[in-house]
Amino acid sequence: MATTTSKEFLPRGRKIFTSIPDIFFIPEFVFGGLVWILVASTRVYPDNPLGWVMFVSIFCFVLTTIWFFSFLIGANQRSIWPSLDAGYHFLAVVFYLSASVDLAYVTILKGRVLSAENLKIYRLDIAAVVMSYVATLLYFLHAIFSAIRWKRCE
Repeated sequence: MATTTSKEFLPRGRKIFTSIPDIFFIPEFVFGGLVWILVASTRVYPDNPLGWVMFVSIFCFVLTTIWFFSFLIGANQRSIWPSLDAGYHFLAVVFYLSASVDLAYVTILKGRVLSAENLKIYRLDIAAVVMSYVATLLYFLHAIFSAIRWKRCE
């Protein structure tokens, strides 16, 4: 007699707090939010590269929040979700890496013409660069482990 079982593609509910790639959601929130806050609390000058950094940090924060809640409520149980999970996190890595490089470059340029009154802003920019690279690393780890899980689910 054959039994039908439902295949669970990705963890849902409380299981996401114990599975390896999904445990990175919380640190991604924290460090991505810190990038957003730190860049927003400084002078956004020059507009072009720092506008990209703000876009990436807000975009990834909002999409990671939506992604997290879709995992939490269990809306991720179709066969396409493992590939979407790996794809989104690789996209986030590319976005965050480009934003981190731009932010580091702008911070280096600001450090060359440093005055006493701009020292606090310069330190905030340095903190934003560090948090941006940490967020990039977290998204990279999440992407690698999601790709491994995707290959296992095939």
